[in-house]
Amino acid sequence: MARIPSLVSIITPFFNAEQYLHEAVESVVSQSYANWELLLINDGSTDRSAAVAKSFKNFRIRYFEKPNGGVSSARNIGLKKMRGDYFCFLDADDTMPPQSLESRIKLFYQNPNLEFVDGVVNGFDSEMNRLKHTWCPKFVGNPLADLIRLSGNSFFGPTWMIKKLNNRSYWFKPELTHGEDLLFYIQLASHGGEYNYTREVVLNYRDNPQSAMKNLVGLERGYRRLDVEISKLTSNVYSKIFFSLKWRKIMFLSYLHTKKYRSAFRVVYS
Repeated sequence: MARIPSLVSIITPFFNAEQYLHEAVESVVSQSYANWELLLINDGSTDRSAAVAKSFKNFRIRYFEKPNGGVSSARNIGLKKMRGDYFCFLDADDTMPPQSLESRIKLFYQNPNLEFVDGVVNGFDSEMNRLKHTWCPKFVGNPLADLIRLSGNSFFGPTWMIKKLNNRSYWFKPELTHGEDLLFYIQLASHGGEYNYTREVVLNYRDNPQSAMKNLVGLERGYRRLDVEISKLTSNVYSKIFFSLKWRKIMFLSYLHTKKYRSAFRVVYS
């Protein structure tokens, strides 16, 4: 008897993304795997993003509006409304290659013990014309320790497809604007669950100059909050110390790169 294809929920929050949103949605519509739903969450946009989102007449696309509250609160709307057996995220300025969903769902079908499936990411310039870098996962197993080590072997960004479990709570901390996806994954991995990846490209990432990762002050604030949250999730003293040292090194080098020398040394000694 043929397997009934599982429903995959794709959650896309957006704020003033009219320049990119159409391309992002088209990449979902063009997926080789057909049993998906796309949840478009308008986080209080003031441009024509809403008109772009509503221009798609597809029964698999669902549209929601909310007052502006940040990416975490918008993703929470999607997590609350999703109907899928699996789910993943797509930022409004990125795109999915046609095999993105299919390549990941195949791994779940092959190994029922998997809870998280990742894949290769191609990073492009802001116009999606020039390939700048490629990220490939390099980890298999429960990813908790690897995530805390900030190794980059199992985490690029919100690229995981996740099996939805009935006994699991899926929720972002709304106050977090940086590092929210890393904390979300760490919290899920703390319950157990196996991670694996496909060698196919699952995301085309746009290196947007307006990216939240370019805001170093906000990024530092996010790391400090992660430091507190990780201390609650693990009793492993070495993991806590390692995470604290690693993020401080990352911020130190980032501030040095932008010639913010006082901020660099403040991170080290605070």
